[in-house]
Amino acid sequence: QVQLVESGGGLVQPGGSLRLSCAASVSIFAFADMGWYRQAPGKERELVARLTSGDNTYYATSVKGRFTISRDNAKNMVYLQMNSLKPEDTFVYYCHGTYAFRAYWGQGTQVTVSS
Repeated sequence: QVQLVESGGGLVQPGGSLRLSCAASVSIFAFADMGWYRQAPGKERELVARLTSGDNTYYATSVKGRFTISRDNAKNMVYLQMNSLKPEDTFVYYCHGTYAFRAYWGQGTQVTVSS
């Protein structure tokens, strides 16, 4: 019943921008927190940005000042605006949410930053 679906990934040139979207099947008010993680093949998944139910935000040092997490409660959507993208931002990005003491993940969306 609880599903998270990402979209918005793709190929972008260095210095470009992308906005990732995460659509939740239930009200995002029900999530204790939501966030974005990223993972390369064979590597551990790492936190990119997190937004708590108390509207506190957390960012990985590597993306501070470039990425912004936000939400639209009416649309049950969470976004990750990515600006000034670098080749080292190339990962599969995953939406995450904690709902009823369980962790939920989206299927992932590929972001590739390359000339």
